[in-house]
Amino acid sequence: MRSWPMGVQGRGLLSAGVNSESVPSRGAQMGINNTEPRSAAQSRRSARPADPQTRRPAHVRPLSSLTALSQPCYRLLCGDISLLDLKQLQRYPSSDSVLLGEFVSGRCPDRNPYLLSWSPGHDESRKIVIGSGLFLRLQSSATVHSIVIEGGGVLVFDDNPKKTIVLRTRYILIRNGGELHIGSENCQFNGSATISLYGSSTEETSVDSFGRKFIGVDEGGTLEMHGRKPLSWTLLSRTLYPMGLQHGPYKFERYWGSRGINVRIVDDGTGQVLASERFDTHMMVNESRRLKDFLSHQPTGAIVAMAVGDSAAKSLSIEAREYMLEVLGSKFIKHLGYRQPWALVGTLRGETLSTTENRRPYMLSGTTGAAIARREFHTYDGIRFTVTAYSEWVKGLPHIGFKVEALKGIILDLNDDASSWVPGDRIVIASTDYSMYQAEEFSLLPCLECRSNQVKIDGKPHYLHMGEIVDGIDMRAEVGLLSRNIIVKSEMESSCYGENHCEVFNQDTFGGHIKIQRGFRSFHLSGVELTALGQQNLGSYPVHFHLAGDVDQKGGYHPPTYLDNLSIHHCFSRCVTVHATHGLLVKDVVAYDTLGHCFFLEDGVEQRNTFYHNLGLLTKPGTILPTDRDEAMCLRIRNNVFGKYNPVPSTDCMAVSTFWIANPNNNLINNAAAGAQDVGIWYIFHRVPTGLSEGSYPEGKAELTPLGIFYNNRVHSNFKAGLFVGKGVKTTTASAANPREYLTIDNARFRPHQDADPTKPRVPAIIDGLIAFKNNDHGAWARGGDVIFQNCGFADNGIGLTLASDGTFPTDEGSSLEVTDSIFVGESSNVGSHGGQNSYWGEGANREYRTLPRNKTFPIRGFQIYDGPVRLTKCSFKKFTPTVDRYSSAIGFFMKNAWQVSPQNNVSSIKMERTVGLNVFFGKPGQWFGSNDMDGDKTSIFHDLDGSVTGYPDSYIARVDNYLIHHPGCLTVPRWNGVICNGQYAQLYIQARRPENVTLLIAREMYSSRPLALQGVNRGAPYQQYQPVVMLQQAYIVQWEGRSPEEVILYPINFNRGNWIQVALCYPQGTTFKIISDINQRQTGKVHSVEHYSSASSVEAVLGNPEKRLYYFDSQSGYLFLHLQANHPRKGHSYCSKQGCERVKVVARSVSTATVACLTNPFPAKSRRVPAERLWVSRRVATPCSLCGAPQVAISSEPYMQYVRVQVLSLSRAHIQNGLQSAFIKVNDEIFLYRKQGMLFVVLDACTGEIKSRRHIETLTVPQATSAIDSYIISTVKERSIVLVCSRDIKDLPRDSGISAFIKLGSSKPIGLFRKGSFAFLGYRGQPKPSWIKIVNRSSGREAASLQHYVPLRLRQYKCPGLGKEYRKEEKLLKGLQQNHGETSVEG
Repeated sequence: MRSWPMGVQGRGLLSAGVNSESVPSRGAQMGINNTEPRSAAQSRRSARPADPQTRRPAHVRPLSSLTALSQPCYRLLCGDISLLDLKQLQRYPSSDSVLLGEFVSGRCPDRNPYLLSWSPGHDESRKIVIGSGLFLRLQSSATVHSIVIEGGGVLVFDDNPKKTIVLRTRYILIRNGGELHIGSENCQFNGSATISLYGSSTEETSVDSFGRKFIGVDEGGTLEMHGRKPLSWTLLSRTLYPMGLQHGPYKFERYWGSRGINVRIVDDGTGQVLASERFDTHMMVNESRRLKDFLSHQPTGAIVAMAVGDSAAKSLSIEAREYMLEVLGSKFIKHLGYRQPWALVGTLRGETLSTTENRRPYMLSGTTGAAIARREFHTYDGIRFTVTAYSEWVKGLPHIGFKVEALKGIILDLNDDASSWVPGDRIVIASTDYSMYQAEEFSLLPCLECRSNQVKIDGKPHYLHMGEIVDGIDMRAEVGLLSRNIIVKSEMESSCYGENHCEVFNQDTFGGHIKIQRGFRSFHLSGVELTALGQQNLGSYPVHFHLAGDVDQKGGYHPPTYLDNLSIHHCFSRCVTVHATHGLLVKDVVAYDTLGHCFFLEDGVEQRNTFYHNLGLLTKPGTILPTDRDEAMCLRIRNNVFGKYNPVPSTDCMAVSTFWIANPNNNLINNAAAGAQDVGIWYIFHRVPTGLSEGSYPEGKAELTPLGIFYNNRVHSNFKAGLFVGKGVKTTTASAANPREYLTIDNARFRPHQDADPTKPRVPAIIDGLIAFKNNDHGAWARGGDVIFQNCGFADNGIGLTLASDGTFPTDEGSSLEVTDSIFVGESSNVGSHGGQNSYWGEGANREYRTLPRNKTFPIRGFQIYDGPVRLTKCSFKKFTPTVDRYSSAIGFFMKNAWQVSPQNNVSSIKMERTVGLNVFFGKPGQWFGSNDMDGDKTSIFHDLDGSVTGYPDSYIARVDNYLIHHPGCLTVPRWNGVICNGQYAQLYIQARRPENVTLLIAREMYSSRPLALQGVNRGAPYQQYQPVVMLQQAYIVQWEGRSPEEVILYPINFNRGNWIQVALCYPQGTTFKIISDINQRQTGKVHSVEHYSSASSVEAVLGNPEKRLYYFDSQSGYLFLHLQANHPRKGHSYCSKQGCERVKVVARSVSTATVACLTNPFPAKSRRVPAERLWVSRRVATPCSLCGAPQVAISSEPYMQYVRVQVLSLSRAHIQNGLQSAFIKVNDEIFLYRKQGMLFVVLDACTGEIKSRRHIETLTVPQATSAIDSYIISTVKERSIVLVCSRDIKDLPRDSGISAFIKLGSSKPIGLFRKGSFAFLGYRGQPKPSWIKIVNRSSGREAASLQHYVPLRLRQYKCPGLGKEYRKEEKLLKGLQQNHGETSVEG
C-alpha cells in the first residue's frame, strides 16, 4: 500500500478532467490546454508501473503545469475547487522527489492537509477524469457518469462517522499512477461509504478489457478500501431450534368439532405440549368428572391452556368449576354461561397471579370478538415464550385456538466475541442439514442483556441449526456477518432483460464487477461488503484478479495483496476469481448466495494462493462454464458443442463448487464450504493449462504437483460431495471426434510427485482435519495416490468417504490411500428439519423421524472401498444400523463396480461401537445395487490385519459367492453377504487380444464347478483386461465364453517373491503355442530377462518343476498348463518388483475358431497345493482392543480444544418395572451405575476433565432435596466444575416450588421434578454460565430422560489457572506461508 509522508516533501501534481464522451487513453493529460505531442501519450500507454521501491511513475507531470489551467476550468471539473485552492497548491515546495500520494504514512488518508474538498453533485452525464496532480477528498454523496483516476491523481473518501457518502457511477477506472482510497490498513474507515454502480447491459458504454459497470484497476493503479473489521464469521455454540423452541412451536385452531372445554398441558421448562384433550361439558354429564381427573393427574407447575369451543356450560358441574377455581385460580369459570367465549392460561396449583383469562359475552349476531388469554414464561435455558389460548364466534361459527411460540428477539450464543456486530447488521446462519436452502438471514436487534458472545435476532428460524458437537463430530452452524460499513453494490432492474439468460433467470443478473489486471500498483480490500455484483458472462465477477501474476513479495508487492474480511452476497457470478494469479491471500471472506463456482481458480496454473478462514454457502448454478450448470442449463445451453451433440448433465456438467481449486499447489486452511448445489471443495486438474494460460506448463504437470496445505476445513450441506479430489476438464474444443464442449468434466488422476516429476518419489497429499457432514452423496471422494486422510470426521453422509486408486494395473505404479485417526457416524442425533428442499424424510434407526440422504432406501456406508489398495486404521464407527427401509454399514463397497478390487486393501485398529449393526456389507441384488454382478462387485475384498472388524486376526473378508477366495476353513456371515477366510491372496492380471470382448471364466481347482465370470473393463479397447483375486499356492482353471484369445498375457501382481499359482487355460485341439516370459519396466517401456518356454512331456513335469520354464498342452482335455511364480521381491504397495513386472505371454495359433468346451477340472488329483488353515471360533479375539479407534474424543473445527464426552441415562419407576435396573452417568469410557432411589451427582473439573466427586442424594421432599443439594454444592462442588445428575425412581415428590439449588448450576429457574418421572442434568458451577448446559425433565409415562454431550474443557471463560494462549496450528501455518511467499516462485 501507499505510504504518504506527513510533511510536505514534494510537489503536488494536478491534472483536471473534462466531460469527455470517451474514456481517455492511459496516461493522457486531460487539461484544457493539452498540447502534449501524440508520441508522448503513446509512449506512456506502454509504460510499466513504477518500481515498488520508489513508487514514482515516469509520466507524472510536475506542478508547474498547473499555470496553464484557468479558474473556470476548475469550477467546471471539480465543483468547489477555488482559485485560492490553486494558489495554496502552488505554495508546495518545487522538489518533485515524492508524490503527494505518499504522504499518509501511519495516518488516515482523508486527513491529509493537501487534499482538496470535492462535492461534484448529481449529474449522470458528467464524466470525471482525476489526472496528474489532482488530489481530491469526496465530501458528500455524488452521481456521475464515470470516473477515471490516472497520472498520479488521487481520490479519497472523507471519513465522517456521522455522514453517509454514496457515489453513483457507471464505472471507475484506476490506472497509470491513479489511486482511490477509502481508509487505510492502519486507519480503518469509520464512516459509511457506498459505491453504487449503475447501468444496463444494453447501453453502448463499454471500456476495453473491462466492459460495463465496473471498478477497474489497471496497470499502475491503486485501490485501497479498508473498512471496520468486525468478526467475519463464527459458529453457534448453542443449538438454535425451529421457531426458537427445542420442540418447535405449537399452533392449533378449529371451527367445528371443538364443543366443550379444550385443554392443552404445556411443559413450563421447555414449552412442549405434553397433553391435548377436549371435554364436552355442554352435552356430556360425565365429562366434568373426566376433566377434574385429568387435571388432578397433571404435574404441579405445568402450564394449562383452556379454550371454550361452541359452548361448555350446560353440563359443567359445580364440582368441576370449583376445582378449576382451586387449582387454576379462575375468576370466570364459576359463572361461565351458554356459548360464552372463554380462554385461560395459567400454572397448575401456582400462585394467585399465575393465571390470566378472558371472557366475552355471546352476541346474537354470531360474532363476539375473541377472548384471548396469553402469558409469558421462560424455559430452563432462559428462552422466553408465550402460551396463548383464544375463543370466539365468527359469523355464527365457533372458533378456538392455541399457540406456543418463542418471543421476538431470540438470543444466539456464539463461539466468539461478537461485540463488533451492531444492531441493524445482517447475518446468515448456515444450514446444518442436507439442503443448503436451510440457510437463514436475520437482522440484529439491540440487546442490553447480551454477553459479548451473544446477539439478538429479529425473526425466528424455520429450521434446526446445530450449535454443538454431535456424536463426536463438530456440526455447529456457521454464522456469517453480511454487513460492512464500506459497500460496493449494483443498481439492478426489476427483472431479467436483454441477452442475460432470461430463459434461465427471472431476475436481472447484470451486476457490477471489480477487476484487477497485471501491473497494478497496489490493491487491498478489507472490511468491504460486495453485493449484487457479477455478470453471467466470462470475466465479470465480484472480485477478479485477471492475469495478475505474482501478487505477493515475489511480484514486488509489499505488503502482499490480500482480500480480508469481505462480505460477498447475493451476487450473480462467482465470488473471488483468481486467474493466472499467484500468492494471493483470501482471508475471512463470507460468500453467500452466489451463482457459479464461488472461490474460483480459472486456468489451472494458479499457485501459492492461500484461502484462510473463509465461509462460502448457498452456491447456486450459473451458466458461464459447463461445470457451473445444473441439469436444465446443461441441456439448454448447447452453443459450444459440436453438431447435434446432447450433453450428458451428470458427466459433462453439474459440478458447481464453493471452492474450485484447479491446481493442487494452493493452501486451504480453516475454511467452511457450507452448501453448494454440487460440491463444497473440488480439486480439479487441467491436463494442460487452459484459456489465456495455454502452453504455460507441460502436459500433466498439475496432476503430478504436490498438494499445498489442506488443514481444518469443513464441508457440509452439499449435494454431490463435500470434498472431491479427482477428475479434470476437457482441454480441447468440441470436434467430431469429441463433440463435448470445452471445459466440460473429463478424466484425470492426481498422483503427486516431488517437483511434479514422475521419476522422483511420491509426495503424499495430506488431508488433515476435514469435517464432512450432511452431504447427500459423499462426505469426500478422492482418487489418486498417495493420499492420506487424518484427523477427519464424517457424519450423516450418504457415503462418508470413498477412496479410489490412481488407476488400475498396469497404468498405476502401485500407489496407496490411507485413512487414520478419524470418526465415522452413520445416522447422528442431528435429525434435521423437514423442508428447505430436503427431499427425503423417514424413520431413522432409532425410529425417530429424520431427514435422509438421496432417498430413504439409499444404502448408507461409512467407508467405501472402490478398488485399492487402501488402508483404514485407528478409526471409530458409530450408528450404522440397518432399518426396514435401507442397509447401513460401517464399511461397504462401490456399487455396480466394473473395476476389480485389490486384496492389499487392509484395516486395523478399528473400533465398532455398539450402535453399529452392520460392520461390513457386500450388497445384494435389488434397488441401488442392480444385479450386483459386475466384476468389482464379485471381487470385493479387504484384509483385517488385527481382527478389529471380524474378530479374527489376519483374515480376509470377501463376498460369500466368490469361490476363488473360499476354502473349507472359511466362516460365512450371511448378514454381511460375506465370508471370512484366512490364507494368502494376490491378483492375476490377464490381458486378452483377438477377440477382446469375451467373458472370462476362472475357477479354483477345489471348486471347479463354481467359476467366477468376469466381463473385463475395457469393452471396445484393443485388449481386454481381467484382474481376479486369487488364493496363492493354488491351481486355477481358465475358460472363455466364446473363442479362445490368440494372445494372452499373465501378470502375477501383488505376488511376493516365491509366491506361485498353477494355471490351466482352455484351447481348441491342435493349437500350437509360442510362450515367453520377461520383465516389463513400465516407466521406461523396456523389456528384459526374456526367456522362452519349452514344451514338457506331461502335466506332472510342469507342476513338479517350477524352477523351469515349461508348459504342457493336453490335446485331449484342451488345457495348456503353466506354473506362474514371482522371482523378485516386491516393496510396499507396488504391484511389481523394482526390476519390473514379471509376466508370461502366450501366443496361440489354432486351426479352429469354434467355441471350446473343456473339462471342468483337468488337474491331477495329487497336484501340489497348500491347504488353508481352518478358522476356529476359539481363535476369535475375545477382549476389546483398548488402543483401537480414533484417539480423539471429538473431531472439532477447534482441534486445539479438548473435550469430555458425557452421557446420562435416568429411569422412572415405570422403566424399572419394565425391566431396566441401572441408571448411569458415563464420562468418556468410565461408567457410574446407579441402582438406588434418588439422584446421583458426578462432578468434574472443567479445566482438566478429572472426576472430583460423586454423591447420592435422596429426594423425599422438596425442602430436603433442596437442602441436600445446596449443602453438597457449597461444601463440595468448587468453582469451574462440570456437574452431572441422573435420577432413578423419583417417588411422590411434590412439585410446588421446584428445587432452586439448580439455579446455582446454570438453570434459569427452579426445577420441579415430575412425580414418578425421570431427570437428567448437565450443569456448571461458576460464572459466566456456559452455553452447553442441558436439562431433560420427563414426566411419568414418557421416554427416559437422557442426554449426551461433548463438553469443552479449558474454555477461556472458565478462567482456569495457568491458562495461556492456546497453540493454534492454523495461525502458525498462515504465518509460515506469509514468511515464505517472498522466497517462493511459480514455475511456468
